[in-house]
Amino acid sequence: MTNQDAEQYLLKNPEARVDYPFGDDIKVFKVKSKVFATLAIGKMGKGGGEKSYWWLNLKCDPDEAVMLRDIFSSVIPGYHMNKRLWNTIILDDSIPQGEIERMMDNSFKLVVSKMTKKDQQSIILQIAI
Repeated sequence: MTNQDAEQYLLKNPEARVDYPFGDDIKVFKVKSKVFATLAIGKMGKGGGEKSYWWLNLKCDPDEAVMLRDIFSSVIPGYHMNKRLWNTIILDDSIPQGEIERMMDNSFKLVVSKMTKKDQQSIILQIAI
């Protein structure tokens, strides 16, 4: 999955938008005012090499977060995020696109589930349309 694919997929969610509070290099995806994903070039490079990969931060259920890190070497604890609740997915083509899309969907749903009932309803209505 490319960074453009990830961005397009994330923005398909109701009321999703991209913001740049940390500068032009870090895309922050929000629903209402809540962050559900970030996308940026990885600062450390995978394996210490010179090649850079896009890093996608996604919110995750704590138990699932650990499981995904065990299954995929390109899933690491959330970079600059709460490592219990966020994973960083290194977009190096080692994870099937469908699995990344599932993780993006879960991140969006987790963030929406923590909103007020009124905000949840406005988003759910848009999904049903």
